[in-house]
Amino acid sequence: MTTSYDCADADQRAAGLEHAQRAIRAHKCVVLPTDTVYGIAADAFSPQAVTLLLAAKGRGRSMPPPVLIPRLNALDGLATDVPAEARRLAEAFWPGGLTLILHAQPSLDWDLGETKGTVALRLPADDVAQDLLTLTGPLAVSSANRTGHAAAQSAAEAEAQLAESVEVYLEGGHRPVEGDGAEPSTIIDATSLPLRVVRQGAISLERLREVVPGVLGAGEEAPAEADSAEKPAEDGSTEAITAEAVTADSSGTAAPDDSPRN
Repeated sequence: MTTSYDCADADQRAAGLEHAQRAIRAHKCVVLPTDTVYGIAADAFSPQAVTLLLAAKGRGRSMPPPVLIPRLNALDGLATDVPAEARRLAEAFWPGGLTLILHAQPSLDWDLGETKGTVALRLPADDVAQDLLTLTGPLAVSSANRTGHAAAQSAAEAEAQLAESVEVYLEGGHRPVEGDGAEPSTIIDATSLPLRVVRQGAISLERLREVVPGVLGAGEEAPAEADSAEKPAEDGSTEAITAEAVTADSSGTAAPDDSPRN
């Protein structure tokens, strides 16, 4: 049975968060607001829950969802070999509309799909999302829409598309709070150096370069004299987990589906 909660009401918000926490523990899906658009979320460590999330969106394992985290220090628990440049971007723009694609910790017991050993991480700047993440821990989150359809900017819009595939809808009002457009997060491939933008979104290239001057824009090539150790990933595996999956913000996604445009 599907239940919707108005998070503008303190009592409903508390009840909704508690119900959402129970639903996540039961390997079910919930819809929550983020600072970009609405996302559909599931326990990142439950293959059953991730399968349900992908089925609700009409997506396969080739488009794995990104993972939202509750705090910056969760970064090192989920990713390994994090470049200093990526860490500086996280410190500058989290919480916010920045998604980092990193090498996943090999010891983690999870199955997000065909990630090729990477994981897309983001810390959202949304109170409801952060409250839920604090209760549940990391969540696999993709944009709350059927693949190919517009990103939901309210829980009501998400419910119109996802219906009974979601147990709890947390209504937090229109997202993003400022502006009408559903802008996804900016996605950075941080699996190798130099860092590069995979999808341009909420954080502009100019702002990124104020923190890390060497960030490459989408489609830009590294200087010829760059050290060979700074070559991009050999097989483009990051783009796979990214552009399509990380649109939770989006449309998570987005266009390819921010997986929340988030």
